[in-house]
This record gives sequence, structure tokens and C-alpha cells, in this order.
Amino acid sequence: MSAIDDLLQTMARLREPGGCPWDQEQTHATLVRCLIDEVSELIDTIDRGDMPHMREELGDVLIQVVFHARMAEEKGWFNFDDVAREINEKLVRRHPHVFGSGKLDTSAEVITQWDAIKAQEKKNGPAASGTTVFKEMPPRLPALMLAEAVWKQIEKKDLPVGASVDRARITALSTQLDEKTLGQKLFELTAAARAEGLDPEGALRLHATRVMREVDAKIAAGAVSERT
Repeated sequence: MSAIDDLLQTMARLREPGGCPWDQEQTHATLVRCLIDEVSELIDTIDRGDMPHMREELGDVLIQVVFHARMAEEKGWFNFDDVAREINEKLVRRHPHVFGSGKLDTSAEVITQWDAIKAQEKKNGPAASGTTVFKEMPPRLPALMLAEAVWKQIEKKDLPVGASVDRARITALSTQLDEKTLGQKLFELTAAARAEGLDPEGALRLHATRVMREVDAKIAAGAVSERT
């Protein structure tokens, strides 16, 4: 058997009855923080050019993919082979200059073609689940960066906010902050969350998402009112 087959069997054993209680309790949502942590540690090894530890951290990221695929397989949604097959097909499809008859000579030409193929795939793919006034942001954004980007767009576009945002409180807080006190307050909030067994990264990400949904709902309600 290959090393990947061994890994898949190990994960299956951990999740099966009689396996590991911690692994059996996990869900896609509870593993989000683990994925963020593992990717951050991999990035650190890349920045330091630490090849031996990069190999280890790549394995830690890989097990996250295996873990999620195993949980999906248990639900009958998809398995690891499906994940590998889909990304392989995408790579072949988006490199017609390698696997087809076309030819590209520069990285700039490759990127232009990649973006065009990607745009066509999205156009022909499943319809989006809903519309949003917010520009597309990488879902991998850390929660603080996501929250900052959401508020920046709210201010820039003067968007209406829902109950999740207290503009008066934000204004009052902003007059009390400088870089030092901001860092202190963020650290203290994080420490307090940790003491209560809460996930500050996840809480902020979910709240930022809630803010976006409330803004979109207000925009949509306003558009309906104008038409009626």
C-alpha cells in the first residue's frame, strides 16, 4: 500500500468505534481553528526556509484534508479520492497549454488564461446561493482581517447596518484607542475568551459573517420596498 493509503486507514481507525474519543467528537466546524493553526505553522517554516520542519508541517496540513474528507465520507457526501480527482481535473482543465494543443510562453499569459477559464467555470457552474453588496473576499482571511474588510466596505459604501452593529458604540470606542491600548484590549479579550473556553477567532469570524448577512438583508428589503 502507498503511504497515503496507510494515512487514510489510520484516520478511519481513529474515527471508528473503539478509536480516539477526541477524533470522534470533531466536526467540520470544530476543526477550522486547527486548520488555521496548521497553515500558520507551515507558513512559518516556509518563511524560515526550514525544509525538515516544512515536511512535518505539510503533513499536519494534509491530515486536515484527510480528516475533513473522512467525515464527509461517513455522511455519504464525498471521499478523499473525490477530492483528489476533482483537483486533478481542475489542474488539467486550467492548463490547456500543457495538456492540450495551445502554447503559452510567459507566466502573465498563463495567469490571464487561468482567470478566463476560472470565470467561465463560475459562469457555467451552480448559481450563487444569494447576492451580496460586499466584494468577494478570500474565505481564508483571518477573523480580524475579515472584520476590518467588512467594516471598511460598510463605511466606504455607506451601507445600512443591522442589530449586530452599534455605530454609536464604535464611535465612542474609537476615541479611546491608540495602537498600544488597542493591542492591550484585544489581548485581554482573547485571554478572557480563552479562560471561558471560547474561540475568539471563530466568534469574530461568525459575527463578521452575521454583519454581512444583515447588511445584505437590509439592502434586499429596501430594493423590494422601492419596487412595490
